Amino acid sequence: MNRFLRFLSLFATLPALCFVVDAMAPSSTNAQIAQTAPQTAPRTSFPDVPSNHWARPFIERLAQRNILAGYPDGTFRPEQTMQRDELAAVVRRAFNQPPVKQIESGSVYNDVNQGYWAERPIESASEQGFMYGDGQGNFRPNQPVTKVQAITALNRGLNLASGTPTATASTQRAARRRPVFVPIAITSLMQSVILPRAEAAPVQTSTNQAAQSNSASEIVNKYYTDAKEIPQNAVSDVAAATKQNIVVNYPNPKVLNPNKAATRAEIAALVHQTLVNQGQLEPIASQYIVK
Repeated sequence: MNRFLRFLSLFATLPALCFVVDAMAPSSTNAQIAQTAPQTAPRTSFPDVPSNHWARPFIERLAQRNILAGYPDGTFRPEQTMQRDELAAVVRRAFNQPPVKQIESGSVYNDVNQGYWAERPIESASEQGFMYGDGQGNFRPNQPVTKVQAITALNRGLNLASGTPTATASTQRAARRRPVFVPIAITSLMQSVILPRAEAAPVQTSTNQAAQSNSASEIVNKYYTDAKEIPQNAVSDVAAATKQNIVVNYPNPKVLNPNKAATRAEIAALVHQTLVNQGQLEPIASQYIVK
């Protein structure tokens, strides 16, 4: 009888013991959160970007997302020009596009050594179609980026000329997982409708290309007083970016300065507007956005 009573007493204390153990030991979820939590929040304001700086809203938005960061001394240096390797790093942080080609690494370029700090960003920017080499096997990582080159990179990497945001890799995979099956009997009935339309599809001729070129020229001539300075092979890129409200010109929205080396502030504005176009950021009001 005594043994039975002692057993009941021990059984009654088990819930209390379990409660004490649970209270003393942190849950695995909380422990994981503590281990992965960032030690310091990214800096979003900078002493050299005052409240009245034209690009401050763009810079702060990207700093909050850790797309653009400041320097160890706490400054942002908005008027400092940006190099091609730096632009590749910004593109890698801002966008996640499906690759259009594969390269071994960024060091496939003659002037990008293995272990170079921007080797991976250069690889990503090349694979996703944002940036390419010079045709002679060089990437020229330390070359300053002109404004028109930055616009061209964003346009070609995101296919802005289509007027709709490009699908991400996950979206494309999801689309492939949703095949549509149509009964053979129905497809045979639809052939008389489908085939004539397919045969009547417009062919991209030199006349069509000329019309598109003229349309792009009309757009840039309408919006920019220095449109003649835009390289001919970039006119369509600038026109597409203009139609998508991506171009930001300070201090005069009508002056593009296409061949001038782009500053960090200008790149911040362009990338911000591109993310707005992609539905990743909410738009902000600025008198310098070309609309």
